[in-house]
Amino acid sequence: MTKVGFFDRRVIENFLKITSVISATLSLLVLFVDIPAECKITYGWIFIGLLILIYLAIWVWSNNLNKIDVNIEGSDVTIKVGDIFLEAGLKAIAFNEYFDTQVDNKIIAEGSLNGIFIKKHLGVPVSDLDHYIENYPFDSSAILEKNTGRKLGKQLRHQIGTICIYKDFLLTAFSKFDDDNKAVLTMPEYLEFLINFWDKVNNVYAQQSVSTPIFGSGITRIKGHKNISDEDLLKIMLWTFRISEMRFKYPAKLTVVIHKDKIEKINLLDIKSARNGV
Repeated sequence: MTKVGFFDRRVIENFLKITSVISATLSLLVLFVDIPAECKITYGWIFIGLLILIYLAIWVWSNNLNKIDVNIEGSDVTIKVGDIFLEAGLKAIAFNEYFDTQVDNKIIAEGSLNGIFIKKHLGVPVSDLDHYIENYPFDSSAILEKNTGRKLGKQLRHQIGTICIYKDFLLTAFSKFDDDNKAVLTMPEYLEFLINFWDKVNNVYAQQSVSTPIFGSGITRIKGHKNISDEDLLKIMLWTFRISEMRFKYPAKLTVVIHKDKIEKINLLDIKSARNGV
């Protein structure tokens, strides 16, 4: 899949930057080195061939870019392909608004980041995590209601964006659940989550680096935006981060980790080239 066009303006700009350095170097070189007349045409074609190879290399690199660093309002942000569980610092894991822990492919899918965390990285019985969440000192505004009519899963519903710190994980209430236990959000709710999330992170990160996935990149459905891309979700995340009060002080930074299967649909060069990443 080609994410960056062959004649993309940014590819051309990067090419011109490199060729200007090469041209300046060669101009200085010919002042001191006498090139035989019979070799000039050969060297000229070699130079043209070299320029073509350089352009192709820049274009291929642009399409296979899998890590960028940007600065957003003074905070260092890295966007890269990787495994969030291998990142240093705090790692955000999206739960639903009930902080359910039942991985049964009905409430939580085994293949979701939430399911992988519970199944492979919890390290203790799920009941221990349930007890921890039940006794966590949430803000008074974090718990919205007890949904006694809910038959499957937990009943305490939390405000989206609420954070529960568990070891080096930020468990966050992300998705709302409908009556069929399907994760659903509207776009205003998605924005509400992000704004609340950055505000909570600002209060708890304690100058540690924070890593997040692209929220909404999994099975969550955003009403009215069925075809929204992972790249669009990433740009929305960066935009809400920029307008929030969340700022990381060096050496702490934000890392957005992209699953290897998703990078083919995300043009990191586009984000790198934009002001403040958006």
